[in-house]
Amino acid sequence: MAEIQLSNVGKRWGSFVGVNNFDLTIADREFLVLLGPSGCGKTTTMRMIAGLEDASEGDILIDGQRVNDMEPKDRDVAMVFQSYALYPNMNVYENIRFPLKVRGIDPSTHDEKVRRASAMVELDDFLHRKPAELSGGQRQRVALARAIVREPNVFLMDEPLSNLDAKLRVSTRAQIKNLSHELAVTTIYVTHDQIEAMTLADRVVIMKQGVVQQVGSPTDIYDEPANTFVASFIGNPAMNLVDGEVQGGVFRAQSTEVHGLNVPDGPFTLGFRAEDANVVESGGEINAPIYTQELLGDSTMVSVRIGGALVSVKADKTYRAEIDDQVSIHIHTDHCHLFDAQTGARLNG
Repeated sequence: MAEIQLSNVGKRWGSFVGVNNFDLTIADREFLVLLGPSGCGKTTTMRMIAGLEDASEGDILIDGQRVNDMEPKDRDVAMVFQSYALYPNMNVYENIRFPLKVRGIDPSTHDEKVRRASAMVELDDFLHRKPAELSGGQRQRVALARAIVREPNVFLMDEPLSNLDAKLRVSTRAQIKNLSHELAVTTIYVTHDQIEAMTLADRVVIMKQGVVQQVGSPTDIYDEPANTFVASFIGNPAMNLVDGEVQGGVFRAQSTEVHGLNVPDGPFTLGFRAEDANVVESGGEINAPIYTQELLGDSTMVSVRIGGALVSVKADKTYRAEIDDQVSIHIHTDHCHLFDAQTGARLNG
């Protein structure tokens, strides 16, 4: 049981700012995902919570207790690393058991705790094996079990799936989701993969260059991105963003004309999701030649170029056309977003 409070936390190395004014309360048992590109400060934030990095400013509280000056071992957190960090000379059983030995837990309880953790991640048949005899997915499950056996107040996971192939990422992601429900422990998960964030998180924190851009549920962030950075980072494909001008309530850009916008005249960026538009025979808001099309199985993704932007729309799975064929795209304007051309901030509610 642990509520985590980060109060104006920052990390600096000389003049370089790694994390700036991070201010957030993470609820007990919440699954929070820190999401952003490489170098955005998400791992640094996690390492400050763990005690592996000293905060340059601000306070970190776990269950109301300030932990800035505590050693990592005294913070009651368990960390799962991207690189697994297993002991190659120990078998799976001893790797899982190791935290119990280090922390001086009653040896008579070790076997029960190890086997419980092992069962949770389906490793019972591999307890005798060394790490070198395991697949990448199995090694990551050993790392998860080693964290589980500690029964910590907080789980910290630093890109635990990034070394796995696509199929293993899907199955291990499902396992982590199920474990988080079963264990009901406050979890902070770092990733650059927006699909992991959308599928795992109760809340997502999106970061850029050390600054929090938006905090919210996956649905809120997907439906109402705070700015063009968030809009372009969340979604597969990302939100379509088209630069243009509004005059008299009409947005115009190359091959694009969208009516009925209640904003002042001036430059704006129009945003809409691929699923919030469709291919029509004629009369759409966008009329342009097809740049590419991709059959996805359940739909066909059709893309056109508008200026320097690639605009994608989901058509029916039976839709077929050739590259350079003219296509008309209808945009559902009630699902459009307008962003300030200078700041990138979203304007409409």
